[in-house]
Amino acid sequence: MSFQSIIKPETDFNREVPRAPFKLSKNIVERFSLKGKVTVITGGAGAIGSCIAEGYAQAGGDVVILDHAHTDNGLSEKLANTYGIQSKFYQIDVTNAEQVKEVVARIVEEFGGLDVFVANAGIAWYTGSILNSDSTPENWRKVFDVNVNAVFYCAKYAGEVFQKQKSGSFIITASISAHINNVPNYQTCYNSAKAAAMHMAKGLAVEFANFARVNSVSPGYTDTLLSQPIPTSQRAKWWGLTPMGREAEPDELVGAYLYLASDASSFTTGSDIRVDGGYCSV
Repeated sequence: MSFQSIIKPETDFNREVPRAPFKLSKNIVERFSLKGKVTVITGGAGAIGSCIAEGYAQAGGDVVILDHAHTDNGLSEKLANTYGIQSKFYQIDVTNAEQVKEVVARIVEEFGGLDVFVANAGIAWYTGSILNSDSTPENWRKVFDVNVNAVFYCAKYAGEVFQKQKSGSFIITASISAHINNVPNYQTCYNSAKAAAMHMAKGLAVEFANFARVNSVSPGYTDTLLSQPIPTSQRAKWWGLTPMGREAEPDELVGAYLYLASDASSFTTGSDIRVDGGYCSV
C-alpha cells in the first residue's frame, strides 16, 4: 500500500509560489457556466434532484439523471428539448455497487466523459426512537445503505474517472442533521448517516486533492415528499425554530450545487454549504 503525502516540505525555499494548473475566465458569470460539462445526479427524479438537474441544464451542462424510479416522467426529454443539451435517464439501485460501476462506465462511453457527480439520493427515518418496536436493525441498515454506502460506491467509481482525466467535482447531499440533533422528531439514524456523509466529503477532498474537488451541501427543512408524512403540528415546530420561519422550496438549494459544480468554486474543496434559513445559527 502506498500513498502520496499532501504535506509539502518546509525547507524547499527555492520553490516558486504554486499557481493553478489551469486558466479561468476573468468573467465571473462565465465561470458559473456548465457548458461542455457532463453532470450526473443520483435521486435525480426527486424534488431536489430534479431541481438540480434543471439548474445544471439552464447553465448549459449535459444532464444524466440516475434514480431507482422506473421513469423520470419525461424530465430528461424536457431538459434536452428546452435547453438544447443532452440528457438521459438511467434506472439504478445506488446501493448496488456493481450497478453503479456499470452505469458510470456507460455514461463515460455515451457522453464522452464525466465532470460533475452529485450523490444526492437519500431516504429518511420515520420510526422515531431506536427503542420503538418498528425501529429495526433492518431499517437502520437500509438508511445507512442509501445515505452512506451508496455515496461511497458513487465516489469510488466517479473518482476513478476523475483521476484518469485529472479533473472533476463530486458533491454530496448532506443535511443540517449532520450538524445538529433535530427536534421534536427523533432520528438518530438519519443524523448519524448524514454526519458520516458530510465527513466523507472532507476525507475524500483530501484523497482527491490532486485531481478533483469534493464538497457537500447541507439543506435545511425543505418542502418535499420526504416531509409529507410528517404531521403539520410537528413541521410547524421546525418553522418556529428556523429564523426565516419556513421550509425551503427545492429550487432554493440549486445555487449552492451550481457553485460547487462550476469553475466559480475552483479553490473550494472539503467544504460544506448550509442552506437552512439560519437554522444552525441559533
